[in-house]
Amino acid sequence: MALLSDIKQDLKQAMLEKNDLVRDTIRMFLSEVQRYEIDNKEEVDDTKALQIINKMIKQRNDSISQFRDGGRDDLADKEQSEVDILSKYKPAQLSEEEVAVKVNEAIEQSGASSMQDMGKVMGQLKSLAGSADMGLISKLVEEKLS
Repeated sequence: MALLSDIKQDLKQAMLEKNDLVRDTIRMFLSEVQRYEIDNKEEVDDTKALQIINKMIKQRNDSISQFRDGGRDDLADKEQSEVDILSKYKPAQLSEEEVAVKVNEAIEQSGASSMQDMGKVMGQLKSLAGSADMGLISKLVEEKLS
């Protein structure tokens, strides 16, 4: 729960500094956490909090591309600021080279040889979800198996 307490401390700090963007972004995150706890009747731990952060970042990245396509750069910039704030709480991301090494190890361990084995490989790599882009992982696995 260290992550949630850090985020709540940052909320207090943002309120003291009158930083509306950070305050509102953190409040949005905390409301998502509360919604999850109510819907699923379980406490949110750090792992689940990271999943919520990743989901929120993904949603904002989708919005950014739609806003840019629609010529609304002002809204896209606001969404990008929110992504930057939320990304601060994610663990350090693996580089593409490090992900490629992990993909190769998973393919060797699972004995995968074709696209039919992609599920086995992705199952072994799902532990990287917080520290690497799953889209990149999927793309690398697909390239290696095809």
